[in-house]
Amino acid sequence: MIPADRKQVYYQALIDKKSEYEGIFYVGVKTTGVFCRPTCPARKPKFENCEFYETAKEALLASFRPCQRCRPLSHPNHVSELVRKLVEAVEENPEHRWREEDFRRLSVDASTARRQFKKRFGMTFVEYARARRMGMALKQIRAGSAVIDAQLSTGYESGSGFRDAFSRIMGAAPAQLGEQRILKASWLDTRLGPMVAIADEQALYLLEFVDRRGLEREIERLRKRTKAAIIPGSTPPIESIERELTDYFAGRLTEFKTPVTLLGSPFQKEVWDQLRKIPPGQTTSYAHLAAGMGKPSAYRAVAQANGANQLAILIPCHRVINSNGELGGYGGGLSRKQWLLDHEKLGVAE
Repeated sequence: MIPADRKQVYYQALIDKKSEYEGIFYVGVKTTGVFCRPTCPARKPKFENCEFYETAKEALLASFRPCQRCRPLSHPNHVSELVRKLVEAVEENPEHRWREEDFRRLSVDASTARRQFKKRFGMTFVEYARARRMGMALKQIRAGSAVIDAQLSTGYESGSGFRDAFSRIMGAAPAQLGEQRILKASWLDTRLGPMVAIADEQALYLLEFVDRRGLEREIERLRKRTKAAIIPGSTPPIESIERELTDYFAGRLTEFKTPVTLLGSPFQKEVWDQLRKIPPGQTTSYAHLAAGMGKPSAYRAVAQANGANQLAILIPCHRVINSNGELGGYGGGLSRKQWLLDHEKLGVAE
């Protein structure tokens, strides 16, 4: 049974269409007989006409049918057929430079593709395809090919145009990238909404919910700190964390093995190390963490280090709450923090 005060919170999230509540609750609308996800675009019902459920199964068992607009039985961030088709087309020929006739050949409306890619990936389709071409160009340059060869293979007749586009995406001109590190970024769908993972071939550097406030600045700081180019793609650590997150949300995993690289001050790293020692199903406070580190007066600095964590869930900053028992803050949203804590307590109980 969902408490009355939480129902009020869920209703406000429904009105505001807050994406951070995806997967946390479903709403059954008594006047229509349908149930929806929190971000449904349909007209909002009155509070007294709403029934709230924590799973789609509960809503179905209460005789509600799935809404045809928000499709609550599909993944909250299910990739559309159009997006899937275009991503596959790019992977078949990543060096191809897309033109209007290519969209017509696939019976795809270019403006629709632009809109759907912008919503899904935060970039238009043309920008996505360009990033993949640039990734191929970088691979050629690092393998010893001349810049002019990489330029022509990616469809740029103008050397200056190639350099400008390359620099915007990679963060440096092509001639400067011979030894530059490469990080790859991938979109991961999870039970609580989409996350972005950034890694090289050896370790994971960042894992955050896509709608986290300030994520763009966080990624830019990562790029500057590592002096790396960040391009779309996947690596073994990204594939590993995707598998582990699936098992974690299914209740089959409590300890993550994906290798990580921590970028922070010695004090921040010490805090993050302490966070990883908090067992699943348990919580602690900033003051208790600080005391455990032998620095009882540094609880504010501990809180700041907690907020600087770039590896959500893996470094479990969600297990830190206020000394008075209140949740405190969480970059991914308090609703997710509560869900994660409840999920881990349930796993321990089982």
